[in-house]
Amino acid sequence: QVQLVESGGGLVQSGGSLRLSCAASGSIFSIHVMGWYRQAPGNQRELVADIRSGGSSNYADSVKGRFTISRDTAKDKVYLQMNSLKPEDTDVYCCTVGGQYSRDGGFFNSWGQGTQVTDSS
Repeated sequence: QVQLVESGGGLVQSGGSLRLSCAASGSIFSIHVMGWYRQAPGNQRELVADIRSGGSSNYADSVKGRFTISRDTAKDKVYLQMNSLKPEDTDVYCCTVGGQYSRDGGFFNSWGQGTQVTDSS
């Protein structure tokens, strides 16, 4: 199994910044993709950003230019730097990691429990 532990959420005023972190641990041979989703109550889960093993990244249009995803491959960690936060960014942010348990297969797609980000304005 692969476990994910998120940190860094909290209260922030509009225009402020937060940095989310997610650490993966467990039986990991390789990681193919790491990302962040967000979901407000009653809404669909939305991809915020993801980053692939080759280094390419994708962002939701609503966060382009404000959020930056990065990773530390040596530590199996992914980060989300959130700047210029807006009230509509208030959500539960969940980390997700996809990869392989072993060289011969055994793919996994794990999810964290989520961390709350709230614009306090």
